[in-house]
Amino acid sequence: MRFLIQNSVLVLLLAVLIFKPLNAQYLQKSNFDSVPEITFYYSDSSEVNKFPNPKMVLRRSLIIPGWGQITNKQAWKVPIVYGLIGGLGYYSVYLTKQYHDYRAAYYNSFDSNTDLRFGPTPERLIGQTAAGLKSNRDFLRNRRDFIYVTIFLSYVLNAVDAYVFAHLRSFDVSDDLSMNRKFKPNTITTPLIGDIPSVSLSISF
Repeated sequence: MRFLIQNSVLVLLLAVLIFKPLNAQYLQKSNFDSVPEITFYYSDSSEVNKFPNPKMVLRRSLIIPGWGQITNKQAWKVPIVYGLIGGLGYYSVYLTKQYHDYRAAYYNSFDSNTDLRFGPTPERLIGQTAAGLKSNRDFLRNRRDFIYVTIFLSYVLNAVDAYVFAHLRSFDVSDDLSMNRKFKPNTITTPLIGDIPSVSLSISF
């Protein structure tokens, strides 16, 4: 039994002495730092060109409101877009008409203005004071200008909504997400044998 243990120890020492120089020579000849990193990407070719180009969607939305939503297969948003822009547009027309009436009434309230420059005074405004007419005229003018700004913002929002959704549409938010796997040469240092060539694997989701 003692003879077998001694022989086993000798065999192990010989293996270490033989393998370690070979291992050192192998590592000197193989420069792992210069080896390019190997990356494997898994993608589904059927996903290519499946989603529309966001820039194309943006241009379509700027040309015709709602066209970008249709391209994104969100036709249910088109009534919302036209309802918002149409409603604001109708309100701006109403405010403009009211503003013109009060402007004419205020201008005609002065005896020196007899040329009816802005038209005749509406019957409903006859008898009101000049100060009241002027206050209402200014309010209606400011409100009309504000509605013009909201119409423009609604038009821009229509294009931004289509553009952003076209970008986000290609994002995979399902439970079964693909992985990127990277294999890179590496070394492992052990106290008994020394440096051992190895391969490292990194997985990113």
